[in-house]
Amino acid sequence: MKKFMLNILLEGLDIDTRMKLLPREQELVKELEQNGSIVETYIKLDMSGIFIVMMASDSEDVHAKLSILPYYPYMKIEIIPVRMLNNINQ
Repeated sequence: MKKFMLNILLEGLDIDTRMKLLPREQELVKELEQNGSIVETYIKLDMSGIFIVMMASDSEDVHAKLSILPYYPYMKIEIIPVRMLNNINQ
């Protein structure tokens, strides 16, 4: 598994839809955290999106894991591979 930093911007998601989808979004994010796919999350102060540190085999795997989320259709996702701390052989 590789580590990725995701910069996610939510686009076209009105407040009513966001609030309606939020409980299920939170539930599924928690499942991804519990299974080790999501390592850390940081909500942007302006609430426009989120930064996520995620474990996956590749970019396609990142999308496959995130595609279960209700917010996924509204996500503009920048995927940045990052090296694990003290692992120069990645």
